[in-house]
Amino acid sequence: MTELIDLVLKLSQDLQQIKFQLQQFQKSRLERFTEVWIDGQDVMQTLHISKRTLQSLRDEGTLPFSRINGKFYYKLSDIEQLLESNYSHLNKKSNGSK
Repeated sequence: MTELIDLVLKLSQDLQQIKFQLQQFQKSRLERFTEVWIDGQDVMQTLHISKRTLQSLRDEGTLPFSRINGKFYYKLSDIEQLLESNYSHLNKKSNGSK
């Protein structure tokens, strides 16, 4: 009888663990879709670039995109990453000194 109780307790613990893992999986799936997407027009206005420049960024693989019915969408995080990866902080030299 004790063995049966132990098995039921173990099974209960296993079910709790499975339930927790399923909740974490579901939460991570939902988080993937909470990302902000903007269309090409917003990207061009934000970055002050032309339609052709945006097309070049897509063609070169520099800026990932999604295309739905001929309209392009971009993750805001990808645009931020592009800006960060090209960020340059130049120290200006004055009178030849650092």
